[in-house]
Amino acid sequence: MSKAYWDAFFELHQDLPREGPGEPADVAWATQVVNLAADAHICDAACGPGADIAALKEAAPRGQITALDKVEAFVEQARARYGDDPAVTVSVGDMTKISGPFDLIWCAGAIYFLGVTQALRTWRAALSDGGAVVFSQVCWFTSDPSDAARAGWTEYPDMTDEAGVLQAIEDAGYACLATRRLSDAAWEAYYMPLDTRIAALHPQAQGALVDVLEEAKAEAALWRTERESFGYLLCVVRPK
Repeated sequence: MSKAYWDAFFELHQDLPREGPGEPADVAWATQVVNLAADAHICDAACGPGADIAALKEAAPRGQITALDKVEAFVEQARARYGDDPAVTVSVGDMTKISGPFDLIWCAGAIYFLGVTQALRTWRAALSDGGAVVFSQVCWFTSDPSDAARAGWTEYPDMTDEAGVLQAIEDAGYACLATRRLSDAAWEAYYMPLDTRIAALHPQAQGALVDVLEEAKAEAALWRTERESFGYLLCVVRPK
């Protein structure tokens, strides 16, 4: 992608509360599954602007959270929210180089950058004894997606179904403790603020920004019309 594209992308995404679908209920559910300790050490891998940090703090009120992202603009947003909190450290970092040990690695919507199997293998050494990984991965919810749904995901040719995600977990040497699909509310928590931002920028948009806005509108419309076909699967896993 060109510099103009990325400049336009960050203009659209500036100060959005989330960079992907999710809600506090996802964190609460997953941390209950693993029986997370109140003083747990947690890594929020690819934290974006820090949308899940508050829920992670609530799940481990005496814990420590290390949040990292490769995108400096998102790190700056997260630091603006939590930079004065002694329980939270936010930094620019690569999720392939997590050192730990962590009782929980949380990765919302970003594991696809590495692939499920590769990421879980990479992170195994960063987990404490009994530590777990929670991640969300987009996948098909039907064996026969519509042409429109397939067209919307052509840039992700490795997209599989729920069974494929579970097989990738197995291939990494992990046991899957539980899964659930992200709710409509989790998706709208991302798309509704994005809708508002698009509407504000659209009247004066030019050049690459027009393309970025139209791309974002199409993405939201695809999910709203085809959400029975695909979505994010939230997975709670632990090394065998």
